[in-house]
Amino acid sequence: MSTSGCSGGWPRAGCPPTAEVSVKPTAVGLDLAEHGEKTARENIARICAAARDADTTVTLDAEDHSRVEPTLRIVAQLRPEFPDLGCVIQSYLRRSPDDCRALAAEGSRVRLCKGAYNAAADVAFTSRAEVDRCYARCLRALLDGPGYPMIATHDPRLITIGAALAALADRPAAGFEYQMLYGIRPAEQRRLAGTGARMRVYVPYGSDWYGYLVRRLAERPANLAFFLRSLASRG
Repeated sequence: MSTSGCSGGWPRAGCPPTAEVSVKPTAVGLDLAEHGEKTARENIARICAAARDADTTVTLDAEDHSRVEPTLRIVAQLRPEFPDLGCVIQSYLRRSPDDCRALAAEGSRVRLCKGAYNAAADVAFTSRAEVDRCYARCLRALLDGPGYPMIATHDPRLITIGAALAALADRPAAGFEYQMLYGIRPAEQRRLAGTGARMRVYVPYGSDWYGYLVRRLAERPANLAFFLRSLASRG
């Protein structure tokens, strides 16, 4: 991933890293039948230590709602040693506004996305309008706090809302960032970067990069439409 811009607002002194690592807790042991959370926490700590030595950061990716509690516990347990460890909150979950208010602390890094997992109606919102309204509530909580919000969306309406809320909160461009997937809305990514905003691009890598990208597109059909339009515009 990469960002543009450099000055103030970042949990560390100086510039944000030009690239960071995102890790799914289940990929490092969270779902093991015995001591899964402990194993994941120990492995994530090792990854964070290596990232710190490389002068970069780590964000724990979101998974389905049953993994939210253990993931946030790991973040809380590791942040005293690794204060720039980030986490992801998904606005499709009903609990997310409360989580955002709790996480909107000094130095905290929170990536806000819509989420695309299935969950029961008592756990998750079921309509796009509800998910979007929750996204806006979560974003307000994060932008009103002293942490570092990461606005992960390709939705033009939510990008506009994010910019308006940042202005209301007197957020400088260096005090938050936008995030999008590689290949989706590249013109918008360039536009945002051209305004002086920080723009981070997600790039899947490793042997399963293609499978990861296809799953992300399948989870949210709107992303596929953005991707196809991007391909057509390059033709």
